[in-house]
Amino acid sequence: MRQRGVALITAVVLVAIATVLAARVGTEAALDLRRTAGIGALNQGWHVALGAEAWAAEILRKDLQDSQRDELDEPWAQPLPPLPVDGGTIEGGLEDMQGRFNLNNLLRADGTVDEANLERFSRLLRLAGVDQRFAGALADWLDADTVERFPDGAEDGVYLSQVPGYRAANGPVTSTSEMLALPGFTLDDFARLRPHVAALPAGTRINVCTATPLVLAALVEGGTDFGDAEALARNRAEGCFPLLTDLQATLDADQYQALAQVVAESSSWFRSVAVVSIGTSQLTLYSLLERNAAGGVRTVLRSSGTE
Repeated sequence: MRQRGVALITAVVLVAIATVLAARVGTEAALDLRRTAGIGALNQGWHVALGAEAWAAEILRKDLQDSQRDELDEPWAQPLPPLPVDGGTIEGGLEDMQGRFNLNNLLRADGTVDEANLERFSRLLRLAGVDQRFAGALADWLDADTVERFPDGAEDGVYLSQVPGYRAANGPVTSTSEMLALPGFTLDDFARLRPHVAALPAGTRINVCTATPLVLAALVEGGTDFGDAEALARNRAEGCFPLLTDLQATLDADQYQALAQVVAESSSWFRSVAVVSIGTSQLTLYSLLERNAAGGVRTVLRSSGTE
């Protein structure tokens, strides 16, 4: 009788173990299948996004043939609504990165700080509601020397005291998110400033046809009065606004002469944003595109997921 009881218990235990193992195998198989499907969808999304990037490059080439200005009423500036692709959709658009302040313009070609652009960036920080002391800190982050600017600079002595410690870049930034390395610069600060700044090769000009209201207002001391975002949008519905001639008429001769070297009505640097959704997977591809004077377009930088 005791032996039969032991055998029954053993059988129950074996069945329980077999059930657990079967459930584990089934769960692992389902997860493997889900992971495989996700990887396949992301791989498909990547190729679809690359196709959107090539399409954006073609739009920019054609735009240069049709117009010497880059304006927000042109085809390249219109967002791409969700379009069907195999198993999902794609949407996105093109952004003119020269409608923003180029952080690398804080330095001249010889590596010294460009004081005029430093003042413009300081005004932009103030207009965006960000502490102006970060202008000097970023200038020190970019320049090659180890001398702290007074009173707001920061060099290795400051950064090595952080936890964990690190050193200043002492070179151009490749992403605007590098500003988050500045001690005290918060995510909220970055969110307020991000739509108005770019990380491009030094020497690029600001396109007044596409510049944000804050970038336009920060161009000169005292600001430029071309209205808020809604007013600019209305005036830009039919072309470039403000034109360089509008700036010239608004500013005094000395102000315009100083500004003429940093503004333009055309652009060479754009960013393509492609958002591909396939099944439950989503991929966002950011592509920094450079268009040369002959109309050739090349991809300089790609990132996925974040800008």
